[in-house]
Parts: sequence; C-alpha cells; structure tokens
Amino acid sequence: MEVHVLASGSDGNCTVIENDGEAIMIDAGISCRRILSLMEREGVDKDMVKAILITHEHSDHVSGAGATARKLDVPIVANMATFDASNLGNVQHWVYKSNSCIDIGQFHVTPLATSHNAVEPNCYFTEVDNDKKVLVATDTGKFSQQIEYALGLSDIAVIEANYDLDLLVNGPYPPSLKSLIGSERGHMNNLDTARAIRRTEGQNTNRQIFLAHLSKTNNTPDIARQSVSDVTGIRRLKIDCLEFPGDTRTLKVRE
Repeated sequence: MEVHVLASGSDGNCTVIENDGEAIMIDAGISCRRILSLMEREGVDKDMVKAILITHEHSDHVSGAGATARKLDVPIVANMATFDASNLGNVQHWVYKSNSCIDIGQFHVTPLATSHNAVEPNCYFTEVDNDKKVLVATDTGKFSQQIEYALGLSDIAVIEANYDLDLLVNGPYPPSLKSLIGSERGHMNNLDTARAIRRTEGQNTNRQIFLAHLSKTNNTPDIARQSVSDVTGIRRLKIDCLEFPGDTRTLKVRE
C-alpha cells in the first residue's frame, strides 16, 4: 500500500492512496494537467483511480476535481452539502452521509467530521484488508475523538500541522484572519498536532507521520518537524513533510 502526497498546502492539495492495482484520490486542488503529470512522475497509473473523494469545497481542495473526474471518467465522492457547494460541473457523483462508511473497490473508507469553516467538512480514514490503514486529516481546527482514534490505528497518518503559533501571532495577516485560523473552525497548529500524536502513541508501533498543509507564511518544514519532535520525542528524521513548492512524497505501509 502506498500513499502519494502530490500537493499539500494553501496552493493546492491532492493525495492518492494505492493498493494492489487500484487507487483513490483525496482532493484535487491543483489542475488536472498537474495532477496527471505528478502521478506519472510518482509512477501512479491514472487508470487505477476509482474515485475522487472531496473533503470540503474550498478551491485548494476542489479546483481541479471536476476536470480530473471527467478526464479519468471516475465519480466524485462527497456529502451532498459539499458536492453542491463545490461547483464541479457535469460529473458523476456518489453522495454519502457523514460518519457512514463507503466501499470503493478494495478500499473501505470512513468519512470523519472535521471542524473547519466549510459547509460539512470531512477527513478520510481508509482501510484495506483490515490490516492497512491510512488517515488523511487536514483543514480542521481540532481533532475529534474519532479522528484521534483513527490516528492511533493508522499505519500512515497525513495530518495537518498548519501553523506555528508565534509566527501566526506576529505575522502579516489581519487580526480577523488570525482569529479564524486559530479558532476551532480554522487550522491545527504544530503543538496541538504534536499533542494528538503523543496521546495516540503506542497503538501502532510502525506508524508513519506526515505533516500536511503547512502554511507558507506561518510555518516552515523545519519548525513543524522540530515542534512535533520536541513534544513527542520522535526523531526529526522520522517526521516527514513536503519541503518546497512542487515537492511530492510517496509513503509505503511497512509490512
């Protein structure tokens, strides 16, 4: 099982989970052309993709979703409120109710409600064969008990560490935006993410942590990794994230 992080941040988000000849895509917030190019670069066959799951309607998560769904001839999967708010044009779509489970090929996917300034946002916990588990959880101001439970079970956790609190407080954003980002309907900061990781340590000793959706203005890869390392005791080299614009990453579930 492989997780391909093709884009992560306010400029766009797209992750592909692949296993045994099938794949699902979570968000498509960059252009269709860019997605296909990055998939080819990472060795992901576009014909493996069975569906595109949408977390919420913000443009950095859906801007390329309609075009990509049409190009790949696959459905968009989202709750009705998110689908209606995303304006994706003429696409196939499957609608689910939040906190219900979805089977897409071999992937058993559980949408989990997040806390964000969107109509009905979700993250996704994906299982294959009952022994390979991936959590992709970004764009939330807090982790619910359900998300933390999934974090504890996951082999790979792609989780938000959006901002460093000092950088946000002393940064250039207007007070209203700082307040929103720091609220429970905004984003997770490095330390809150680190505390959630620490609370769920030991449930899966092979767990890999990938810090996602880092702010270009209010965070850096170095600060995010060091902050999480300081709180959790995990070595910095064991904490991954994208390093620069255009960077991608392929993570493999350890046997």
